[in-house]
Amino acid sequence: MIAGIGLDQTSPTPLYIQVSNGISALIAAGHFGPESALPSERLLSEKLGISRVTARKAIDALVGKGVIVRKRGSGNFMSQKIEHSLSRLSSFTEELAQRGYAPSSRWISRTMGMVVPDEMVPLGLSPGARVARLNRVRLADGIPMAYEASTLPESIVPEPGAVSESLYHYLSERGTLPTRALQHVRAANATARQAELLDIPVRQALLFVTRVAYLQDGRAIELTHTWCRSDFYDFVVELRR
Repeated sequence: MIAGIGLDQTSPTPLYIQVSNGISALIAAGHFGPESALPSERLLSEKLGISRVTARKAIDALVGKGVIVRKRGSGNFMSQKIEHSLSRLSSFTEELAQRGYAPSSRWISRTMGMVVPDEMVPLGLSPGARVARLNRVRLADGIPMAYEASTLPESIVPEPGAVSESLYHYLSERGTLPTRALQHVRAANATARQAELLDIPVRQALLFVTRVAYLQDGRAIELTHTWCRSDFYDFVVELRR
């Protein structure tokens, strides 16, 4: 599989990024599952005809994204914990697939209703506007990972029942995929209802994430509240000086 990663020596894209992207594609295709071992830097170097430095930088890039963890004396392994980068706008489905998990949803409700005050300000809507509400449990390999409640204007999601596994795939097909988002992350304790949905004890620590996503023209189109299991989910951000 590794030998099949195509590298273009004439491309302006650095070789280590090409290698990193190639490994990511293999992971997304299901060739590496959670906690499975990945090729060593030496093997990457031999199979792809690249230097050990390039191979190390490719692995470093995947470690930085939280896709891979290094275990001293053992090698490189797929991360068990889901680490979501705060510097990249992506969907739950995309993040899981990239790490070799099988994403799925358990729908609680997909309804249309009148906007409420807490939704009007973030989405820039007027009283009386109609919105789609999507409530579901997000699962990885069948394990409940997060409870998610999304609100979107009727013009963006006119038929809530048409949204299946990935909301962002649905938005992409309609030409309304957001290009940027603001996220706030804070701690919360699981309510009785959340504990039931996520199969955890009541008051277990959760990561509560609020996202407002925008189109290129600045319109807010998505308000999503997500309660993530802290025993499976981490948020990471890369800082540079």
